[in-house]
Amino acid sequence: MSETQAADLVVVLITGPENPKRLPSAFFLAATAAAAEQNVIMYFTGPATELLRKGKAESIFPMEGGKSVADFMKLAEDNGVRIIGCLQSLELNGMTADDLSKPIPLLTPSAALPSLGAAGRVLTW
Repeated sequence: MSETQAADLVVVLITGPENPKRLPSAFFLAATAAAAEQNVIMYFTGPATELLRKGKAESIFPMEGGKSVADFMKLAEDNGVRIIGCLQSLELNGMTADDLSKPIPLLTPSAALPSLGAAGRVLTW
């Protein structure tokens, strides 16, 4: 990552479509921290990478009749959270960059770890 300022908070998102009820809290925490002017990154890895697939987050509803995971992701991004994907996890999930709903930075764990590890706080979700 080329950012010169270390993140205040990194959320390493591992939870994916397999546990939709767990997802909103990660996005709420990230959005709240970003709204409080903290530098926040969410790094999607493992099963969470699948949430970045075109149409996937829009199709997952943690609560029947509620908002989609895409809505929670948008809230986080609208508040300034930076979304980064794990390049190796794309392959693990049978995806390529063309499968993503939008262009985002993609980093291998070895490329991401130095910057992510320098954050003030790291949460694994």
